[in-house]
Amino acid sequence: MRIFLCLAFALTSVACGDDTDNDEDYPSLQACFDDHVEVEQLTVEKAIVVCTLDHTFGGTGVDFATAAECETFVAANLEDADATTAQIMTACADYIVQKDQ
Repeated sequence: MRIFLCLAFALTSVACGDDTDNDEDYPSLQACFDDHVEVEQLTVEKAIVVCTLDHTFGGTGVDFATAAECETFVAANLEDADATTAQIMTACADYIVQKDQ
């Protein structure tokens, strides 16, 4: 499914990095989110999914068993103005679908 994500990003003129970029470590979810939204210009939902699937934070990856766990983590680690509850819920549902593919 990550290949489909990359293709979708390419179709929207967002360059996909090679696999070595997927393991980039950020100091926090907020730093990752800011990079993907501000620099790469991903949507809020796509940025959350990419950050939670493909990156680590302070050397630690995340692996949520449920969308609710993801939502709690994201809500606690992003500034309130960055994502609505609906956007977080959508992104976390997508994370659950994609995480084991």
